[in-house]
Amino acid sequence: MPNVVGSTWAHAAATPEAVALRAGGDVWSYARLRDASAAFGGELRARGVRAGDRVLLVAPTGPDFVVAYLGAHLIGAVVITMNTMATAPEIDYVVGDSGTRLLVVWHEAQRAAQRVADERALPLRVLGPEAVAGEGEPVSVPVDRDRQDTAVLLYTSGTTGRPKGVELTVANVLDTARTFVEQLHLTAGDRCGTGLPLFHVFGQAACLNSALAAGCSISLLSPFEPVAMLEMIRRDRLTLVAGVPTMWNAMLHVAGDFGPDDFADLRLASSGGASLPGEVLSAFSERFGCTILEGYGLTESTAAATYSSPDQQRVGSVGRPLPGIAVEVRDPEGAVLPAGEVGEVYLRGPSVMKGYWNRPEETAADLADGWLQTGDLGRLDGDGYLYIVDRAKDLIIRGGYNVYPREVEEVLYQHPDIVEVAVIGVPDERYGEEVAAVITARPGAEIAPEELRAWAKEQLSAYKVPHLIRFVDALPKGATGKIQKRALDWKALTTASG
Repeated sequence: MPNVVGSTWAHAAATPEAVALRAGGDVWSYARLRDASAAFGGELRARGVRAGDRVLLVAPTGPDFVVAYLGAHLIGAVVITMNTMATAPEIDYVVGDSGTRLLVVWHEAQRAAQRVADERALPLRVLGPEAVAGEGEPVSVPVDRDRQDTAVLLYTSGTTGRPKGVELTVANVLDTARTFVEQLHLTAGDRCGTGLPLFHVFGQAACLNSALAAGCSISLLSPFEPVAMLEMIRRDRLTLVAGVPTMWNAMLHVAGDFGPDDFADLRLASSGGASLPGEVLSAFSERFGCTILEGYGLTESTAAATYSSPDQQRVGSVGRPLPGIAVEVRDPEGAVLPAGEVGEVYLRGPSVMKGYWNRPEETAADLADGWLQTGDLGRLDGDGYLYIVDRAKDLIIRGGYNVYPREVEEVLYQHPDIVEVAVIGVPDERYGEEVAAVITARPGAEIAPEELRAWAKEQLSAYKVPHLIRFVDALPKGATGKIQKRALDWKALTTASG
């Protein structure tokens, strides 16, 4: 029977000295990773954790996260991962909702978690320098698990209500890793790398687990910083790197002499988490000589749904369905729409979640007949390529006309002085909603709003052109670097701008 750590244990037995992890100057072989995880699993067992118990892991991207993550899976625990910036109330909610048995926390994030552990009389294990496993006998054999057992419990961001725990099964995790190994043509000789947080589904399921399944190495950077990321690619001679659009954009705007010669080994960059502006894609390829391939997935689909291929890439598309995944686009009544028409995206396949933890009604609503209702708007072309138009909740209806923010953003990104942009809808008495753009400009650049609107009108219908424009030093971003539109307070921006 399977276990999430099975491939890591197999590689440690077959090629013990092969590199599994790199973090700066720290290099971990597969044997070292196995032994550390076995010791940590032994400590968890000595603390009373058993198969099926929930263990909360709050740690940044790095070897400590990986050791604790694998150690918990080794003994059959359900791993819950959270952002290291989580507050005490946020942690308390997840602990209470999930029935967490033990908290494992990075030392720099201890204060908030310690408060929760003390109030709930739960044990807390602190991770940090020299904090090695000190109790129990190392676990040498992974616990057998059923494929439909819950392996990971990831809580959604809660932008539309209280966070829900997404149950991803052993099968979800293993099948997704195998799918990405095949899709990316990963071999033991590859050297992967990412600056993504491993507590997020993209970094965890698509990056970490896929690399360990393939038996290759993965270089880890935390926190993400564009120069450090470029230096890691060059230093570790990475063959594949993964990130989100804001990361590629940040690297693109780094000054210096980074270029194709520095990244001769880099064969592929994998992007997800948000739509990638076509202008960023082409500019990145031109500067660094590397193709960025887009994919699409959600926490509820273990980060896997569609993916592009190097020989059949279509700008603006997130690719075709991954093996075993079915994609449909439906109208509000649930009828399947023909190619070319925009509707809500539905998914079905081996990567789709088991359900929401202890929420049968919400599970039934979002997972009817095995089809996951994503909340994303998209269209399929005649060849089955998916184009994500926007989040259904981000759609702007101006004077009865539908405005898709992503389409407007794609155009604005073509402006030479715009670095980042978020297009949102703002309540308006006349039109119902007005199109607004919040922009980060190139350092030293001065963009006159009226000139920008005139420029945009040459490429967009008049009702799509942002009537409201504000400039900011930086846009709010989440843990993965994804722009957080819901964190934009238009009234505050208007007041701040005078």
